[in-house]
Formats: sequence, structure tokens, C-alpha cells
Amino acid sequence: MQYHLAPISCRPWLLVGLPLELIESHYENNYGGALRRLNAVTKQLEALDPASAPPALYNALKREELVALNSTLLHELYFACLGGDGQAGGGPLVEALARDFGSFDRWRTEFTSMGVGLGGGSGWVVLTYIPRDKRLVNQYAADHTQSVPGGVPISALDMYEHAYHMAFGANAKAYVGTFMRNLDWKAATARYADALQAAAPRPLEQPEFAGIPSVPVEDVKAMIDSGENVQIIDARPAFSASRLGDIVEGVKWRDPDRVQEWMKELSKSDPVVVYCVYGFHVGCRMAGVLRDAGFDARYMEGGHSALKALGAKTQVLPQA
Repeated sequence: MQYHLAPISCRPWLLVGLPLELIESHYENNYGGALRRLNAVTKQLEALDPASAPPALYNALKREELVALNSTLLHELYFACLGGDGQAGGGPLVEALARDFGSFDRWRTEFTSMGVGLGGGSGWVVLTYIPRDKRLVNQYAADHTQSVPGGVPISALDMYEHAYHMAFGANAKAYVGTFMRNLDWKAATARYADALQAAAPRPLEQPEFAGIPSVPVEDVKAMIDSGENVQIIDARPAFSASRLGDIVEGVKWRDPDRVQEWMKELSKSDPVVVYCVYGFHVGCRMAGVLRDAGFDARYMEGGHSALKALGAKTQVLPQA
């Protein structure tokens, strides 16, 4: 399987004190890099024969998979956390934080102190809900590997020596085989059924454009890479396009303020894909305008920044 890029959840140009360049680099290079790394490791794992591949190789790749998978999950959550004014107000979450930490201020102080403590190092501070205890905790996560964010465990194999050395000595293989022969699959199946009830992270929703069809960024990149006969339009506003100064190879930039002029150059017999910077208003609106004019148009989920996060090749934007 291949993992898919999530469009950025926040609107970067509205963030206070977090420069556009910082957010774009974070999304395109760190999040996008983790996603590309995850898909590369996934391909390597799929190519291995479990019966003949060295266990050490499997372990090394699975560790890389865990690091990259958690990095993508945590980064998606990070961007989804941004975009507000920082004022908690009231409500169920604030009440739960006050209950579980003694006060909301104590939670905030602990959370920020953990972040400061990680300064100059690496890691995450994650506010996590533990269903077993029905309480919230601040979790320290180093190297993206402490847990899979949002994961619900189904089965667990303890490979610390205390779990087997007394009975099996150094024969870990025998212990693993015995563990597998003792698995309660009925109970595991029931846990799996419970896990299916957990909701996935909320996707980005734009109800005002619900009637306009979209296309995933991965599909558009594949169109570009294959040279498919699709009209792909970069409709970033002029100030955004000039600020970045680059464009994806094989794509044409068109000023969204002059759509009535350049739409005459398009063919109505071939589909059109249009995108903006991040996948919000402009690209969606352009697709709507083109559809109203009789074109088979869709907007791309994620925008120019998402294509760069997937590693799309760019070149200097030609002068208009």
C-alpha cells in the first residue's frame, strides 16, 4: 500500500508569528519528506520475502517505517492544531483538563514546560486521552517512536527478557512461537471490532465548495509525471506565485483574476485540473467558474505546496 498526503489543515497566511516560509518548509520538507520516506520503506518491505529475509533487516526497516509513519501522523495533527487565537474559553475539553491536571493553568504550564525542555533536542509533547483511565495526559514522544498516535492496540508481544528468559533462556524464537500458539484470536477479533468504532482524524472540510469535484494531489502528480492529456492550471494569485518564484514542471500558471481571458485558451474536450497555493478558496473557486463555463474542471486537493511535499519537480516561474 501507499500512504497519501493530507492537504494542510490550517491556513498558513492567517497564522500570527509563524512566517509563511516556516510553515511551507515544515509542510513540504518535513511532513512531505516523512511521507516520501514512509512510502519508500513500504515498497522495500513489500519486496521482501518474510521466509528468507534476514530478521535484522526486517527490524531495521520496520523501525524506519515506525519513525516515518508516526512523523506523518504527528505532523498532520500539528497542522490541524493551528489556526485559532489561542484562547481556550470554556467547554468540555477545558473542564476535562482542569479535572485531570488540577487546573487548566497547571496543564498549560506542564505542557509548555515539556516543550521548553525539548528545546535544542528532538521530540514531541502530545496531549493524549487514555480510554482505559478516561483521563488526559501529557505524553513525551522522542524520535516519533513512543507510540502510533491515534492507534488502538489489538495484540502486544513483550520481547523484553523478563517475559521469556526464565522459561526459554536465550531461545527467543521458541518463546515467540509459543506466544503465537497461545493467541486468543476471539478476543483479538473483539478488540478489532472495538477499534473499528474509533473515528478517523477529521478531514479538511470546505462545505462552501461541496458541489465542486476534486482530485487527490497524488493523482495529479501522476498525471504530470506520465504526460497525461490533462490541462493542469496553476491558479495561484499573482502575489503568491511571485513570492515563491517557482512552478511545477509541465504546469502553466494563469492569473485567477483574469480567468475570463485565459479560459478561452482551454479545450472543452479535455479535462481541466486547477489548483492554488494550499488548496483552499482560489483553486476551488476557479474550478467552479470553469465548470459554469462548460469545462470538465476539478480542483486539486492540497495546492502547489502539496505537490512540492510529494517531491514534484519545480522550475523558475517564467515572467508573465
